[in-house]
Amino acid sequence: MTGRTAVDGEPVGAEARLMLDARYGHFTAMQVRDRRVKGLGRHLARLEAANRELFGTGLDEAAVLASIKTVLDGGVRDAGVRVYVVEHGGRPRIVAAAYPPHAPLAGPLHVKPVVYQRYLPHIKQASGFQQAHILRVAGAEGFDEALLTTAGGLISEGAITNLGGFAGGRLVWPDAPMLRGVTMSLLQDLDVPQERRPVRVSDLPGFDLVFLCNSWGIMPVGRVGGVPLRHDAELLARLTEHYEGIPGDPVD
Repeated sequence: MTGRTAVDGEPVGAEARLMLDARYGHFTAMQVRDRRVKGLGRHLARLEAANRELFGTGLDEAAVLASIKTVLDGGVRDAGVRVYVVEHGGRPRIVAAAYPPHAPLAGPLHVKPVVYQRYLPHIKQASGFQQAHILRVAGAEGFDEALLTTAGGLISEGAITNLGGFAGGRLVWPDAPMLRGVTMSLLQDLDVPQERRPVRVSDLPGFDLVFLCNSWGIMPVGRVGGVPLRHDAELLARLTEHYEGIPGDPVD
């Protein structure tokens, strides 16, 4: 008999086997508050674009929303939700999972530069061993997050975040291959001068504010490696006010 699967010696069903076999795919992660998601349409657009690139076909938006609502059954109003699209049985399958809601990490954060560049960085990939390992090692050394860089110190992104900062009155984003996060895209709607340019680790001490962002929210950075960074509280307050003022889109 083939096709059987066991976890810690106990047999499990087809659903667990699906996730074991599903090594090819993409996903998006969101925070649900009062059954609303900031930038829900951008999450759906991310899934659609990645699905066309990886599988050569569009994605059933109604099925994605139905999956989200299913994992929120029972009156759940606040949660973290991940929607995966993974290959199984020769076709893409939609898998949603709900977790406890996640607030931003308490900052200012201490981040570690790590020389690593992701393959197809614009895709939020379903298999993330490399980034998980980088975060595990960084965490064991007392860091909150890792910055992915080239050997020359050019920053692309965080292991699970985007990096931005204010310098010379402008909101600056790294000009590098990266995953363009939904929260990053929402912050780019802020009405301030903005630019994309190469940013090196050695540039960060010259910034007035450096921050990380993902679906958890906005998190200021206090140190990179062992080097302290400036922390302009007014700039952080303006950025946070913009983000918190963005209305969520209903999942129902």
